[in-house]
Amino acid sequence: MSGILVQVPGLFATIQDLGREGFGPIGVSASGAADAISLRIGNRLVGNPDGAAALEMTLVGGSFTFERAAAIAVTGADFGPSVDNVPLPMWTSIEIQKGQTVTLGPSRSGARAYLCIHGGIAVAPFLGSASTHVLSGLGGFEGRALRRGDRLDLGPPNAHFRKRTLSPKVLQSFEPRKIIRVTDGPQSDWFANASWKIFCESTFRITEQANRMGIRLEGRRIPANPSREMITEGVSLGAVQVPPLGQPIILFVEQQTTGGYPKIANVIAADLHSVGQFRPRDEIHFERIGLKEARSLLIRQEAILASKELLQECNPSI
Repeated sequence: MSGILVQVPGLFATIQDLGREGFGPIGVSASGAADAISLRIGNRLVGNPDGAAALEMTLVGGSFTFERAAAIAVTGADFGPSVDNVPLPMWTSIEIQKGQTVTLGPSRSGARAYLCIHGGIAVAPFLGSASTHVLSGLGGFEGRALRRGDRLDLGPPNAHFRKRTLSPKVLQSFEPRKIIRVTDGPQSDWFANASWKIFCESTFRITEQANRMGIRLEGRRIPANPSREMITEGVSLGAVQVPPLGQPIILFVEQQTTGGYPKIANVIAADLHSVGQFRPRDEIHFERIGLKEARSLLIRQEAILASKELLQECNPSI
């Protein structure tokens, strides 16, 4: 089976799909792409199912030599992609010839880029998913980030290549947000109105400790009710925990499945892809909304993804 050779692995490149849902009770979080919207669109551009396995790169990309011709698309943050030193358009499918090398440099915007390849990346699934869960060393390629010299098999092509690009209007609607919308968390009533005022009106900065497990924030301290204590309970993707020091943490795709800190809020599903593009030192705000509005925003997002206007045919000469 032909594949790609990792010439330069970049800062942190892993194989990701849409994750493995349903295994929280046995202590395995879903993992999966940090920016699932970019992965889904990239896969559609190259004719894959939404959840096909692709490469996720963080902050700095890498170099990958193709052992056979393939259709690819680069989505997510702009890492200045190129093919044999010729600039590669973002959010557009193109054909790569055997022996060509795709290179991505440091991020120009956002935190994560995705290299999607027609046929997907072929790795043995773990609990039904190809996603790498780095903390536990499971899934993906040997359960770890890629290294120089790794060789990744590609799945067989299954469709005729069509050059397509993402509609500019749709791309604009999926621009990562810095105002993150949240609904009330399970312990929202542990926080007085003054604490909620701090949470919703303050600026928080992403710390250097942000990773796929959790996004640590720094800003004004958010006090909780000191008389309340809780036992460890299950936690959800996007939960906003407030530890005793009052600095919130957004639990992310490789989060622990249980936790003992009160959760003031939860990031809405429609904004999770924006969290996946946070970089250290980015500044964000929170906006509190209701469950009905959160549901409507997700329905609207899925409607855009399902629309016929999502992808446009390209001139083959582009």
